[in-house]
Amino acid sequence: MRAGSVAGEELLRRLHAEYAGQLLGFSTRLLNGDRARAEDVVQETLLRAWRHPEVFEGANSPGETRSWLFTVARNIVIDMRRAAGARPSEVAEVGELQLGLDDPALDQVLVAMEVADALAALSAEHRAVVEQLYFRDRPVDQAAAELGVPPGTVKSRTYYALRALRIACEERGVIR
Repeated sequence: MRAGSVAGEELLRRLHAEYAGQLLGFSTRLLNGDRARAEDVVQETLLRAWRHPEVFEGANSPGETRSWLFTVARNIVIDMRRAAGARPSEVAEVGELQLGLDDPALDQVLVAMEVADALAALSAEHRAVVEQLYFRDRPVDQAAAELGVPPGTVKSRTYYALRALRIACEERGVIR
């Protein structure tokens, strides 16, 4: 009997009808309830039976056939576990956590990048004043002392820094 022959196909139908349910339950237990992988094991087991029909020609009892099929299924599960241990684990698709093009979080990140780029375009003096007043939340007098300039200079630099920052943000499309 050859694989692909009429007798081989009949054998496969008979084995499927008689043992597929039992093999599925057995494989599902071995795979901790993973039914999809268990179905793959059953399919591979029956495929191997179809490729080696000579095993069943000499079988003296249904117990020998069942034993061969369950041994093959167990070996396939062992091979699957070994293969999974030899490569990195698979990662399921994240789905909702992935940023889409219309995601508000993505918009915030892009705006922050554009503002950082606009700040980098300011002169060093203007950037230092903005950093002291807005990022470190210091009053004008304290910023003036930190920068080593009079408070009036801090105020005028702030005016021109914010004006330059607004223009840089408009050029980048951050504000209109």
